[in-house]
Amino acid sequence: MSESVEHQQPTNGSSPSTQSIAVQDTSSSWLVSADSDIQPAISIVMPTLNEEDGIGECIERITTALEELKIHGEILISDSSTDRTPEIAREMGAIVVEPDGKGYGYAYRYAFERARGEYIVMGDADTTYDFESIPRLLEPVRDGTADICMGSRLNGEIRDGSMPTLHQYIGNPLLTKFLNVFYGAGVSDAHSGFRVFTREAYETLDLNTDGMEFASEMIMEAGAKDLHIEEVPIIYHEREGEETLDSFQDGWRHVRFMLVNAPGNLFSIPGIMLGVVGLAIMAIAYSGLSIGGVSLGPHSMIAGSLLVLVGFQVLCMGVFATVTSDPIRRPTDPITNWMTSSLRLDRGVTAGLAMFGLGAVYAGIMISQWIASGFTQIPLLMADIAAFTAIVIGLQTVFNSFLMSTVASQ
Repeated sequence: MSESVEHQQPTNGSSPSTQSIAVQDTSSSWLVSADSDIQPAISIVMPTLNEEDGIGECIERITTALEELKIHGEILISDSSTDRTPEIAREMGAIVVEPDGKGYGYAYRYAFERARGEYIVMGDADTTYDFESIPRLLEPVRDGTADICMGSRLNGEIRDGSMPTLHQYIGNPLLTKFLNVFYGAGVSDAHSGFRVFTREAYETLDLNTDGMEFASEMIMEAGAKDLHIEEVPIIYHEREGEETLDSFQDGWRHVRFMLVNAPGNLFSIPGIMLGVVGLAIMAIAYSGLSIGGVSLGPHSMIAGSLLVLVGFQVLCMGVFATVTSDPIRRPTDPITNWMTSSLRLDRGVTAGLAMFGLGAVYAGIMISQWIASGFTQIPLLMADIAAFTAIVIGLQTVFNSFLMSTVASQ
């Protein structure tokens, strides 16, 4: 005998104000099959690739969690296996779907679109995550205090042999630092795959990646869209079955994805810093000021000029990357924002020609003085460098303006 009760939810956060949860006698199963008329309140999604050694234990732990929560849930296995994984999963009451594409991220996205629960749980099927901890991760999401709750391995316990030393002390902390600095995620273990979130939060995220970088994309999108993430310490166990992660290749894919989706950090900020340092060196060298009794000469002037030229071009790359793509984290510095929003072709060409003209006039004056002296009075090298730096930047501005106008119109 079953009855439907109304479970009241807080109205803050992204959780619904009410959630209808079907409750029945504790002697009955809380696991919902694909053909059941009962609407599951929670969907647990696991991508599988030959996980026959661990899938059974994971499903048993999930059913234990559902019994504790006393809410109906479904288990979705997004399977690409060639072993007995799907057969074992079906025998134990899970729903098995077969993605029509390849990749870790695609397997998740394919299953998420078919999940019926208001809350979604994701995790690996290799026994590394203890799914009996689902109630602890679900609590802040169901209470409305978090849009996403993650199980933190680095703040919890990592059992011996469960994670390579390189991943534990270098890879995961470094990648997490990248995400926190670039995207404001504010998490301790960005690549933990054990997560709980609301359907509304998932629909807010614009997730498109197919590979292992999917884990990073979710946190990057959440940070960029100001979703609230909480973490719960968990125990990370030794896996059952063969490892499918390629440490260096998958790690590089994470880093590359983070960088190209933050052009401000990749291009704009380094470009501005290079330009400012270069200009400071040129100004000190040209003025003849001494620092600590040391004066900067022509060689420093040349170095400063090169830094200015490189910095300007890198800054322009940040503008191009912002205009031609839709990065997750757009640049926030005022220079890039002004260039992308206000710098039209006519303004860019005018500014570039003005810069070129100033440098050319200055260079022309020095050349005329050199000719008038009968080629005996060599122009000041410092002035030469300053003039030709202005000429080069002017030319860069003109051609970059045409390029930006071309790519922006496509």
